[in-house]
Amino acid sequence: MSKIYLDHASSMPMDARVFEFAKPYLMASHGNPSSLHSVGLQAKQAVEESRSKISEFIHAENESTIIFTGGATEANNLAVKGAALRNITAGKAVVASVIEHMSVLNPMKELQKNGFSVTFIPVDSTGIVDLKKLEGALTKNTVLTTVMYANNEIGTIEPIREISKIVHEKGLYLHVDAVAAAGRIPIDVQKDGIDLLTLSSNDLYGPQGAGALYIKPGVKIQSVLLGGGQERGLRSGTENVFGIVGMGEAAHIAQKEMNRESSRLLPIRDRLITEILKIDQSYLTGHPLQRLPHHASFRFSYIEGESILLNMDMYDIQVSTGSACSSKTLEPSHVLLAIGLKHEEAHGSMVLTIGRSTTMDDVEPVSKASNETVQRLRKMSPMSQEWRK
Repeated sequence: MSKIYLDHASSMPMDARVFEFAKPYLMASHGNPSSLHSVGLQAKQAVEESRSKISEFIHAENESTIIFTGGATEANNLAVKGAALRNITAGKAVVASVIEHMSVLNPMKELQKNGFSVTFIPVDSTGIVDLKKLEGALTKNTVLTTVMYANNEIGTIEPIREISKIVHEKGLYLHVDAVAAAGRIPIDVQKDGIDLLTLSSNDLYGPQGAGALYIKPGVKIQSVLLGGGQERGLRSGTENVFGIVGMGEAAHIAQKEMNRESSRLLPIRDRLITEILKIDQSYLTGHPLQRLPHHASFRFSYIEGESILLNMDMYDIQVSTGSACSSKTLEPSHVLLAIGLKHEEAHGSMVLTIGRSTTMDDVEPVSKASNETVQRLRKMSPMSQEWRK
């Protein structure tokens, strides 16, 4: 059986068209965008063209709203800490949903150590943010609220426009981590009412090591990485020209093909969900309808996720169990705990994120391998043996 890669939420393979477009900036076009000679100016022009592509991709006001970073984690840190610290005279309260990525939650906790009040908003059993709790948490001292566009572990899409309305009636700025959503569903930062938005190159089929932060005109933030003053003084350091050029082209391709590709993936996703839920004691996690078109996530009773991942890999099928960024610990996913699962339930998760290489022909071998994996692991599980009694 050929390899079936179903872990696009943690890393997408670079699109061959993106590589061919950006390849000259690995060797031949090696200039520093800050240099004033012709080679440097060529690199600077390429960076600015990518900035324009990213701006168009999210329907930003203009290209000057885009700041390039070394990845989504850096962009989230810049948004959270940069906005909170720059606007400290307006208040020292920040708010986040409890299911945010760790690159949002950990900067929030760091702010808390430095005197900020931090409130984490709960979600319901499908991962939707509690809007009443959000409204109640906001005060005149709230300088930043952050809610992700869609969750990378359970695929649930948040009601961003409703959230934006609540935030701007009572708070200051709304930051949205759009890494999981961008390229899968349309994003319009102006219509959505977003002040700060995080993007990742690697999650758009672009090169690893590049990201971007949209900053709405008039929004005030400060740098968290000091140096030579590149990127409007907000992100110092020589730009990763290859990564940035690739990210821009990846966004350009995604913008053209997103609707068609999402329509192609939806029936594959739904078929996977139908087939895998035939396994005894299997459950879908996340919202059944309001979810990303490429995302199917499950939990299985009496087994644990790392074993699922390793067993599926024996079939040459790559899947995930929760977030790749938090899988180095043995703790259950904070997202699965937040939607009300018990520790033992949260451990038995499997996340399938399909992509451009996925076809309907993959459904049968994936379903078969999933069933065999679950049955094999349950035979070895003490918890399963107790259940069978």
